[in-house]
Amino acid sequence: MKVAIVHDWITCPGGAETVIKEMLEVFPQAHIYTSIYNEDVMGGYFGDTPIYTSFINKKPFAKRKHSIYLNYMPKAFESFDLNGYDVVISSSTSCAKGVITDANTLHICYCNTPMRYAWDMYFDYMAGVNPIAKGYIKRSLHKIRIWDVVSANRVDYFIANSHNIARRIKKHYRRGSYVIYPPVDTSIGMEKGISDEGYYLVLSRLVKYKRIDLAVLAFNKLNKPLVVAGEGPELDNLKAMANPNIKFVGRISDEEKIDYFRRCRAFVFPGEEDFGITPVEAQAFGKPVIAYGKGGALETVIDGKTGVFFYDQDADNLADAVDRLEGLEFNPEAIRENALKFDKGAFKKQLEDFVMDKYRIFNTEEW
Repeated sequence: MKVAIVHDWITCPGGAETVIKEMLEVFPQAHIYTSIYNEDVMGGYFGDTPIYTSFINKKPFAKRKHSIYLNYMPKAFESFDLNGYDVVISSSTSCAKGVITDANTLHICYCNTPMRYAWDMYFDYMAGVNPIAKGYIKRSLHKIRIWDVVSANRVDYFIANSHNIARRIKKHYRRGSYVIYPPVDTSIGMEKGISDEGYYLVLSRLVKYKRIDLAVLAFNKLNKPLVVAGEGPELDNLKAMANPNIKFVGRISDEEKIDYFRRCRAFVFPGEEDFGITPVEAQAFGKPVIAYGKGGALETVIDGKTGVFFYDQDADNLADAVDRLEGLEFNPEAIRENALKFDKGAFKKQLEDFVMDKYRIFNTEEW
C-alpha cells in the first residue's frame, strides 16, 4: 500500500510534528508532502523519509514567516500530484486537507483543528491586527473560508484529535469524525525518579494565542518561581514584563525537558488548545497541571485529581488556581495513570486499524 502524508508546513518541532513522526512508525514507507520545509531546523527529524515541498518553499522568508503566504496555500496543496498513492493522510490545521486525489485514492484527514484564524478564533486574531491591514485580511479570510468548506468535501473520512475538534468539524464542515487522541510518549515518566523543587513550569512556543503572558503576570503577583521553556516572537515582550522570580531558558533538548518535568512542582497551561500534548507529558511524570478550563485540556486533566482548572482567562484567576493547587494533595501514581490513556502505542494501533478498515471498505462495493 503506497501512502502519502500531507502536512501544512514543517518549520519547527511541535505537537503536530510528533503526530507525523508516529504516523511514520505505522507507515514507514510513506512519503511526506508539505508547503514549506525548514531543513536547517528539521533536517533529520523524520529520518530518511522523502519530503516534497511546494513552490512556496522558495519564497522569501517562507521558512520563518509562513503565515504571510496563507493566500498561496490552497494553490500550493492543489499543485501536488498524488495520483498513484493508495492512501493519502492529510495532517491538517490549515490547508493540507485541500489536496486533490483521484477516484482510486483514499483520503483520510487527521484534523488537529479547522483553521483557527478563519473560524473559532477569528475575532481574537482580528483584535490584534494592524488597522491598516485589517480590511485586506478580512477579505482574504472570507475567501479562505469558502475554499476551506469546499475542500472539506475532498476528504473521504475525518479523524479528529479530540472530541473538542470533532465538534468543530461538525460545526464548520457538517461532517462526522472519529476521535483518535494524539500520541504522547509516556515511557519516560516516573521510573527515572521525580522530585519537587518548588518551581512551576511552562513549556510552549512563545506566540500570542498560547497566553504565556497570563502565566508571567500571575507569577509576578504570586512571587513564586516559574521556569518558561521555549522560544518565539513573544519572548522579548514576556521578558520585559517578568519579575526576577521568572526564568526563561529558551529552547531545550529532550533530555532537558525530562529534567525540568521531573523536578517541577506543577505544569502551567494557560492557553486554549485543540488537544495539548504537554499537559499529558507532565502528567506522565506524575505532575499536576494548572490549565485553562476550555478546549482539549477538559479531556486530559481531571479537576482536583490530576490538576486544577481556571475558567476566566486572566492572570488573577490563574493565580487563584495556583493557590488552590497548593492546598490540595495529589497522588503522582494516579496522575500518571491518567496520562497512560494517551500513550503513543494506543495512537498507532487505532490509526492503523482505522486506515486499514476504511481502505478495505474503499475497495469494495460497500463504498
